[in-house]
Amino acid sequence: MTEEQLSSNHPPLPPTTEEDRFSWLRLLRSRKVGPATFRRLLREHGSAQNALAALPEMARAAGIEGYEICPPGVIEAELKAAKAANARLLCLGSADFPAALNDLNDAPPMLWAIGDVSLLQKPAVAMVGARNCSSLGARMARGLATDLGSKGYVIVSGLARGIDTAAHIASLTSGTIAVMAGGVDVVYPVENTELAHDIASNGLRVSEQPMGVTPQARHFPRRNRIISGLAQAVVVVEAAAKSGSLITARDALDQGREVLAVPGHPFDARAAGCNLLIRDGAILVRSAEDVVEALPHKDNLPSHRPQQLPTPVAHPAQDLHIQILERLGPSPIAEDQLLRDIAASAGELGPALVDLELDGRIQRQPGGLLSLAG
Repeated sequence: MTEEQLSSNHPPLPPTTEEDRFSWLRLLRSRKVGPATFRRLLREHGSAQNALAALPEMARAAGIEGYEICPPGVIEAELKAAKAANARLLCLGSADFPAALNDLNDAPPMLWAIGDVSLLQKPAVAMVGARNCSSLGARMARGLATDLGSKGYVIVSGLARGIDTAAHIASLTSGTIAVMAGGVDVVYPVENTELAHDIASNGLRVSEQPMGVTPQARHFPRRNRIISGLAQAVVVVEAAAKSGSLITARDALDQGREVLAVPGHPFDARAAGCNLLIRDGAILVRSAEDVVEALPHKDNLPSHRPQQLPTPVAHPAQDLHIQILERLGPSPIAEDQLLRDIAASAGELGPALVDLELDGRIQRQPGGLLSLAG
């Protein structure tokens, strides 16, 4: 296993010139290039320009005829629209990109942002819930958002009707981030136009979608991973048994975030999802104090700078085996996360993993993940 393979999830070097940013956008907007493919292409070709040059041949080799990379005019139009909307481009690995997203395997390579980007450097709690929420649910969301804001937490939500709207309104003065499913300049639902303007003035709107994109159903699940990724915890206030809020909660669990839920009456379908989450181990929320108690201590908050690989430290082989086994459990984690936790070099970690795998003590999972065997 090479160091490149172990560090594949680390942020790439961010673009430093306008030409580089143009090429990043052009690569990401090209057909069949998503976040994971974008990272792989940069890793394999060293730059977006080189990756763009290689894409047509790669497509032919994959049996895709007539493949064309994104035309420059499309990017020029997007940049023009961004300038008109006063939107700022945040690139993965740069100092202003939210550090909380750096470790996500499917982190968006770029985000468009309108508003106060400094909010991305503060501890955050996500709040989601039903669009057709009850008055009690809206009251609870407003109360939690107000109290958490007074304690220094930014509230992250999705600008949807119901719980999202209540949470944003209550946290406008303390700090709120709206993650949008469509373009950062396209407000949905239209009834939240005034709220979106207020957030642009006093908070922050972000989106990974191109400027001007009208949100489609497929965009919302992708949006949800950014909502949970930006926060230390996700609080579900009201949610049906099958809802987008539960998708966000599942994303949060996959990302290692805390999941909390406000209980509701068993006869209320809008509370069914929350009650299921609590049954399955989510932390029950009665007040903002319950949320704060579940969060990491402020001394342990993630750094808001792009993370770098630690300096390699020498470890005796046996000690390294023990450290690996102590940090692994039945839930798989990424190899590069293990590398950072142990602060070993890739050259040391690779052979140790092979030894433990041959001994039947650990097992590899799809997607480059590791867990304890059995």
